[in-house]
Amino acid sequence: MNSNNPMPLYIKDCTLIALATGKRAQNLRELREHLRVIPTNCIYYHFWGGLLRPRFDDPEYHNDFAIWAAHSIHNKMLAERLAVIDPVAFRSMEDLRRELLDVIEESLDETEFPIWARRDDQFEFIQHQIVVFDTHKYLEKPDELETALSEFSMGSLFFHVIDARQRNENSLDDFQNWLTQFGPSYKDLRDIIGTIDPYFTSLNHLKERLLKAIHTYQLEGDANA
Repeated sequence: MNSNNPMPLYIKDCTLIALATGKRAQNLRELREHLRVIPTNCIYYHFWGGLLRPRFDDPEYHNDFAIWAAHSIHNKMLAERLAVIDPVAFRSMEDLRRELLDVIEESLDETEFPIWARRDDQFEFIQHQIVVFDTHKYLEKPDELETALSEFSMGSLFFHVIDARQRNENSLDDFQNWLTQFGPSYKDLRDIIGTIDPYFTSLNHLKERLLKAIHTYQLEGDANA
Protein backbone atom coordinates (compact mmCIF):
# COMPACT_ATOMS: atom_id res chain seq x y z
CA MET A 1 0.00 0.00 0.00
CA ASN A 2 1.42 3.40 -0.98
CA SER A 3 0.99 6.81 0.62
CA ASN A 4 -1.68 7.77 -1.96
CA ASN A 5 -4.12 5.20 -0.65
CA PRO A 6 -3.22 4.27 2.94
CA MET A 7 -5.27 1.77 4.89
CA PRO A 8 -6.79 2.87 8.21
CA LEU A 9 -5.41 1.50 11.46
CA TYR A 10 -8.29 -0.41 13.03
CA ILE A 11 -8.01 -0.27 16.81
CA LYS A 12 -8.47 -3.53 18.65
CA ASP A 13 -8.62 -4.45 22.31
CA CYS A 14 -7.58 -7.77 23.81
CA THR A 15 -7.22 -9.92 26.89
CA LEU A 16 -5.18 -13.04 27.63
CA ILE A 17 -6.91 -16.15 28.90
CA ALA A 18 -4.58 -18.27 31.05
CA LEU A 19 -4.70 -22.01 30.37
CA ALA A 20 -3.14 -24.59 32.68
CA THR A 21 -0.73 -27.06 31.09
CA GLY A 22 -0.59 -29.42 34.06
CA LYS A 23 3.20 -29.14 34.13
CA ARG A 24 4.88 -28.00 37.35
CA ALA A 25 8.41 -27.73 38.66
CA GLN A 26 9.49 -28.04 42.29
CA ASN A 27 13.21 -27.51 41.71
CA LEU A 28 15.52 -26.05 39.10
CA ARG A 29 16.21 -29.35 37.35
CA GLU A 30 12.50 -29.96 36.84
CA LEU A 31 12.12 -26.40 35.54
CA ARG A 32 14.88 -27.03 33.02
CA GLU A 33 13.35 -30.29 31.79
CA HIS A 34 9.93 -28.72 31.25
CA LEU A 35 11.46 -25.68 29.58
CA ARG A 36 13.02 -27.91 26.96
CA VAL A 37 9.63 -29.09 25.67
CA ILE A 38 6.90 -26.65 26.64
CA PRO A 39 5.19 -24.69 23.83
CA THR A 40 6.71 -21.29 23.11
CA ASN A 41 3.26 -19.94 23.95
CA CYS A 42 4.13 -20.65 27.61
CA ILE A 43 7.41 -18.78 27.44
CA TYR A 44 5.63 -15.80 25.88
CA TYR A 45 3.03 -15.80 28.67
CA HIS A 46 5.57 -15.98 31.48
CA PHE A 47 7.48 -13.02 30.06
CA TRP A 48 4.68 -10.80 28.77
CA GLY A 49 1.49 -11.94 30.48
CA GLY A 50 2.28 -10.08 33.70
CA LEU A 51 1.63 -6.78 31.93
CA LEU A 52 -2.08 -7.58 31.63
CA ARG A 53 -2.68 -9.13 35.05
CA PRO A 54 -2.36 -7.68 38.55
CA ARG A 55 1.11 -8.44 39.88
CA PHE A 56 1.90 -8.09 43.55
CA ASP A 57 5.37 -9.63 43.46
CA ASP A 58 8.61 -7.71 43.76
CA PRO A 59 8.62 -5.33 40.74
CA GLU A 60 12.37 -5.85 40.50
CA TYR A 61 11.69 -9.08 38.61
CA HIS A 62 9.90 -8.69 35.30
CA ASN A 63 9.23 -12.32 34.35
CA ASP A 64 7.67 -15.24 36.19
CA PHE A 65 10.82 -17.37 36.06
CA ALA A 66 12.83 -14.72 37.92
CA ILE A 67 10.04 -14.20 40.46
CA TRP A 68 9.90 -17.94 41.19
CA ALA A 69 13.68 -18.22 41.50
CA ALA A 70 13.73 -15.35 43.99
CA HIS A 71 10.74 -16.20 46.16
CA SER A 72 10.25 -19.96 45.86
CA ILE A 73 13.74 -21.47 45.67
CA HIS A 74 15.46 -18.38 47.17
CA ASN A 75 18.17 -18.19 44.53
CA LYS A 76 18.68 -14.43 44.28
CA MET A 77 21.67 -14.70 41.94
CA LEU A 78 19.69 -16.76 39.44
CA ALA A 79 16.71 -14.44 39.82
CA GLU A 80 18.87 -11.45 38.92
CA ARG A 81 20.28 -13.23 35.86
CA LEU A 82 16.79 -14.15 34.69
CA ALA A 83 15.41 -10.69 35.44
CA VAL A 84 17.75 -8.92 33.01
CA ILE A 85 16.72 -11.08 30.03
CA ASP A 86 14.91 -8.83 27.57
CA PRO A 87 12.64 -10.81 25.22
CA VAL A 88 12.71 -7.92 22.75
CA ALA A 89 16.36 -8.73 22.06
CA PHE A 90 15.56 -12.18 20.66
CA ARG A 91 14.37 -12.90 17.16
CA SER A 92 12.10 -15.73 18.25
CA MET A 93 10.69 -17.47 21.30
CA GLU A 94 12.96 -20.42 20.49
CA ASP A 95 15.99 -18.14 20.81
CA LEU A 96 14.60 -16.91 24.12
CA ARG A 97 14.10 -20.52 25.24
CA ARG A 98 17.76 -21.26 24.53
CA GLU A 99 18.85 -18.26 26.56
CA LEU A 100 16.72 -19.36 29.50
CA LEU A 101 18.16 -22.85 29.35
CA ASP A 102 21.72 -21.52 29.18
CA VAL A 103 21.19 -19.36 32.27
CA ILE A 104 19.59 -22.23 34.19
CA GLU A 105 22.29 -24.69 33.16
CA GLU A 106 24.94 -22.28 34.39
CA SER A 107 23.15 -21.96 37.72
CA LEU A 108 22.83 -25.74 38.05
CA ASP A 109 26.57 -26.11 37.46
CA GLU A 110 27.18 -23.73 40.36
CA THR A 111 24.74 -25.45 42.73
CA GLU A 112 25.83 -28.53 44.65
CA PHE A 113 22.41 -29.44 46.04
CA PRO A 114 19.09 -28.46 44.40
CA ILE A 115 16.70 -26.37 46.48
CA TRP A 116 13.10 -27.56 46.47
CA ALA A 117 10.14 -25.22 46.54
CA ARG A 118 7.27 -26.03 48.87
CA ARG A 119 4.67 -28.28 47.24
CA ASP A 120 2.18 -25.42 47.19
CA ASP A 121 4.77 -23.07 45.67
CA GLN A 122 5.81 -24.98 42.56
CA PHE A 123 6.32 -23.22 39.25
CA GLU A 124 3.18 -23.80 37.20
CA PHE A 125 3.57 -23.55 33.46
CA ILE A 126 0.75 -21.57 31.89
CA GLN A 127 -0.05 -21.04 28.26
CA HIS A 128 -2.52 -18.51 26.95
CA GLN A 129 -5.10 -17.73 24.35
CA ILE A 130 -5.51 -14.16 23.19
CA VAL A 131 -9.06 -12.90 22.74
CA VAL A 132 -9.37 -9.87 20.47
CA PHE A 133 -12.22 -7.35 20.51
CA ASP A 134 -13.21 -4.83 17.85
CA THR A 135 -13.47 -1.30 19.29
CA HIS A 136 -15.12 0.00 16.09
CA LYS A 137 -12.56 2.81 16.07
CA TYR A 138 -9.89 3.50 13.49
CA LEU A 139 -7.26 6.04 12.47
CA GLU A 140 -6.94 7.48 9.00
CA LYS A 141 -4.12 10.02 9.41
CA PRO A 142 -0.93 10.09 11.51
CA ASP A 143 -1.92 13.32 13.25
CA GLU A 144 -4.80 11.40 14.87
CA LEU A 145 -2.42 9.01 16.61
CA GLU A 146 -1.66 11.05 19.75
CA THR A 147 -5.31 11.70 20.64
CA ALA A 148 -6.33 8.12 19.93
CA LEU A 149 -3.43 6.66 21.91
CA SER A 150 -4.32 8.79 24.95
CA GLU A 151 -7.66 6.94 25.04
CA PHE A 152 -6.25 3.43 24.54
CA SER A 153 -7.10 0.77 27.08
CA MET A 154 -4.24 -1.35 28.38
CA GLY A 155 -5.56 -4.22 26.23
CA SER A 156 -5.40 -2.09 23.09
CA LEU A 157 -1.86 -1.00 23.90
CA PHE A 158 -0.81 -4.61 24.50
CA PHE A 159 -2.36 -5.74 21.22
CA HIS A 160 -0.89 -3.02 18.99
CA VAL A 161 2.57 -2.78 20.56
CA ILE A 162 3.44 -6.12 22.17
CA ASP A 163 1.30 -8.77 20.51
CA ALA A 164 1.99 -7.09 17.17
CA ARG A 165 5.71 -7.84 17.44
CA GLN A 166 4.89 -11.55 17.53
CA ARG A 167 2.09 -11.30 14.99
CA ASN A 168 3.80 -9.20 12.30
CA GLU A 169 6.36 -10.89 10.06
CA ASN A 170 8.77 -7.96 10.36
CA SER A 171 8.51 -8.00 14.21
CA LEU A 172 7.43 -4.36 14.29
CA ASP A 173 4.52 -2.92 16.24
CA ASP A 174 1.34 -1.88 14.43
CA PHE A 175 2.11 1.84 14.70
CA GLN A 176 5.40 1.58 12.82
CA ASN A 177 3.87 -0.63 10.16
CA TRP A 178 0.90 1.68 9.69
CA LEU A 179 3.05 4.83 9.46
CA THR A 180 5.13 3.19 6.71
CA GLN A 181 2.19 3.78 4.33
CA PHE A 182 2.63 7.53 4.65
CA GLY A 183 6.07 7.62 3.14
CA PRO A 184 9.52 8.77 4.26
CA SER A 185 8.24 11.90 6.00
CA TYR A 186 7.29 9.74 8.99
CA LYS A 187 10.51 7.76 9.13
CA ASP A 188 11.78 9.76 12.13
CA LEU A 189 8.59 9.06 14.07
CA ARG A 190 8.77 5.36 13.19
CA ASP A 191 12.37 5.26 14.38
CA ILE A 192 11.51 7.03 17.64
CA ILE A 193 8.70 4.56 18.37
CA GLY A 194 11.02 1.69 17.50
CA THR A 195 13.59 2.75 20.10
CA ILE A 196 11.10 2.42 22.97
CA ASP A 197 11.56 -0.96 24.65
CA PRO A 198 8.13 -2.13 25.88
CA TYR A 199 9.45 -4.75 28.29
CA PHE A 200 11.10 -3.25 31.39
CA THR A 201 8.09 -1.10 32.24
CA SER A 202 4.37 -1.13 32.94
CA LEU A 203 1.76 -0.59 30.25
CA ASN A 204 0.86 2.75 31.82
CA HIS A 205 4.46 3.92 31.65
CA LEU A 206 4.82 2.59 28.11
CA LYS A 207 1.78 4.60 27.10
CA GLU A 208 3.27 7.74 28.67
CA ARG A 209 6.57 7.25 26.84
CA LEU A 210 4.84 6.74 23.49
CA LEU A 211 2.64 9.80 23.98
CA LYS A 212 5.64 11.92 24.94
CA ALA A 213 7.59 10.74 21.88
CA ILE A 214 4.70 11.45 19.50
CA HIS A 215 3.96 14.83 21.09
CA THR A 216 7.62 15.90 20.90
CA TYR A 217 7.80 14.80 17.26
CA GLN A 218 4.71 16.84 16.40
CA LEU A 219 6.00 19.92 18.21
CA GLU A 220 9.30 19.73 16.35
CA GLY A 221 7.42 19.30 13.08
CA ASP A 222 5.30 22.37 13.78
CA ALA A 223 8.42 24.38 14.66
CA ASN A 224 10.09 23.40 11.40
CA ALA A 225 7.02 24.00 9.26
